[in-house]
Amino acid sequence: MKWSVVIPVKTTAAGKSRLDLPGTDRPRLALAIALDTIDAAAKAAHVDEVIAVTSDADVQAGVDLIPSARWIADPGMGLNGAVRAGLERAEQAPRAAMLGDLPALTSADLDAALDAAAHHERAFVRDEEGHGSTLVTWRTPVTFESHFGADSAHHHSEAGHEPLDLVAATSLRRDVDTYEQLTAAAELGLGPRTTALLKASRQRTADEEDPTAA
Repeated sequence: MKWSVVIPVKTTAAGKSRLDLPGTDRPRLALAIALDTIDAAAKAAHVDEVIAVTSDADVQAGVDLIPSARWIADPGMGLNGAVRAGLERAEQAPRAAMLGDLPALTSADLDAALDAAAHHERAFVRDEEGHGSTLVTWRTPVTFESHFGADSAHHHSEAGHEPLDLVAATSLRRDVDTYEQLTAAAELGLGPRTTALLKASRQRTADEEDPTAA
């Protein structure tokens, strides 16, 4: 079963507003996290296409370089409106919506989740904290309606989505909004863009603190 996966992405200037990391440019970090997420999803064996819904030119340019990924413009109707727009443009019958802030995501973990989702008409994955959702799936074409936002796990459950029983350590649960969550994601292993950016930031900070070490 091949899936279409929709990933909404805010503008990098507005994204990750709670992720304050000294020495790191927040918009560049938001961009790296989003592109690592999209790239990992596009490489999953069960994914036929990834549709990024975004109005950010840097994200759009990055998506253009990722095989099996494309972008459409964000219609400006909020997070769930962006998801709906992407789902309506998808080519495959089984469709999924996923958050764009999963920098530790592996293709294998997404494949495992989609394998499990194939047994349910509707399903979702809880985030690490248990209150939010990181992935929502629909096996057959329906009126697609996601409920991302506050307490989304409850809302997706109420809408008939089955919570998927995945291994506790799956990278699919580890979305990132804060420094603490980024640190937890790093323990799983971050994607190449996020890793490179954080490495450069650490080196720059070290050089500023001890110019003689350069």
